[in-house]
Amino acid sequence: MKVQGSNLGYVVFLSIVAALGGILFGYDTAVISGTTADVAGQFGLDDIAKGWYVGCALVGSIVGVACAGMLSDYLGRKKTMLIAAVLFSVSAIGCCVCAGFNDLVAYRIIGGVGIGIVSIVSPIYISEISPAKIRGTMVSLYQLAVTMGLLLAYLVNFVILKNSGASQFSGFFKWVFADELWRGMLGSESVVTLLFFFIIFFIPESPRWLIVKGRDDKALEIFRRLKNSESGVQEEFSLAKASIAGEVKSEWSAFKEKGIVKAVLFGSAIAILGQFMGVNAVLYYGPDIFANAGLAAEESSFSTVLVGLVNMLTTILAVFIIDRVGRKKLIYFGVSSMILCLIAIGTIFLTGGGGILLLTFFLLYIFSQAISISAVVFVLLSEMYPNRVRGIAMSIAGFSLWVGTYLIGQFTPWCMTNLTPAGTFYFFAVMCLPYMYIMWKKIPQTTGKTLEEIEAYWKSKN
Repeated sequence: MKVQGSNLGYVVFLSIVAALGGILFGYDTAVISGTTADVAGQFGLDDIAKGWYVGCALVGSIVGVACAGMLSDYLGRKKTMLIAAVLFSVSAIGCCVCAGFNDLVAYRIIGGVGIGIVSIVSPIYISEISPAKIRGTMVSLYQLAVTMGLLLAYLVNFVILKNSGASQFSGFFKWVFADELWRGMLGSESVVTLLFFFIIFFIPESPRWLIVKGRDDKALEIFRRLKNSESGVQEEFSLAKASIAGEVKSEWSAFKEKGIVKAVLFGSAIAILGQFMGVNAVLYYGPDIFANAGLAAEESSFSTVLVGLVNMLTTILAVFIIDRVGRKKLIYFGVSSMILCLIAIGTIFLTGGGGILLLTFFLLYIFSQAISISAVVFVLLSEMYPNRVRGIAMSIAGFSLWVGTYLIGQFTPWCMTNLTPAGTFYFFAVMCLPYMYIMWKKIPQTTGKTLEEIEAYWKSKN
């Protein structure tokens, strides 16, 4: 895709670097699925304690998103991503060598804080350095990275499980990759965390953040690297400058404006509702769900790899079409398909079926969510808010997202036991309906619009 006046190669490079945070997000989210059975068995966990093991990282994520906006607005997008990389590294290494369950939970919470921070800051950074015509595609690279992290975690789990009986392991490696292989699964993330940490040093700060802080000369310098013409530099700079000049001086004072409040409320609503449509239940408990359908441990693990592969390949498709088709059309198609798949999955469990038919509908469900809600959510949240309050506003929406994710992570085992698998998936299908209504009636089409044009729409709601 050609974008006149933009240094597209440099924009793509910066977007990919920021999107690496998504790989860590995805890996940390999915790696837990291969460890729950072993950790529960080793430490004698019941359903609630097992839910806490999964959900504890999400508590950290809630803390992360709560402070990510203020951190990124105060320190800048780049430094905040560095903080997240450090937290990921501490978590991965700590989980690998921890002494007991309480220590494991503590390190999972630290990693969760990193997840929360990067889930806010990386999309913000990408949206602020990308041209309007390809902003959706560039921010979608973050979601693609998330799915790559998911798939990587599933593959690492599968490979470690398959080779856990190998005789070549001894000493520390036998402890980590054979005797207590959950340590190897959780600790393998450290390879990516170190790459993310070092490569961040090679990217500049967001020019829009610099303008907010009054550092116009530095912002112009970065715009010149993003644009290939001086006229394009001046136009982009002037639009951002005018937008910020017309805003209130206090970030929190902006929330007195009805239009801004509406944007935050609707963004928070789609963020939290998206978690009650079943996506993370499948990602966190995929092997357990497939085991409930009668699959052996290795078959369950391999089925989860297929889920991750479909998720990633579908997200690649979404990256290429999101700016052509538009955010809302993808939602209408994908969520309608999700409802049908969830009803089918619930019915299969209800009638005692399983095997290939169940896996087929799971994969169709993953395709439907990956091309719609998962591809769109971070794009919308990163572009919905004014420049001055973008960090804080997205933190509020992100807080809602992670509260929903925590509740799903914590209570899915309880739901599977007490509501039955069929009832659980019927519930997910029902929760798709309010999400569709809000997207239809309350969220504007943002495709192809500049951040300043989207801001003007919400201000018109005052």
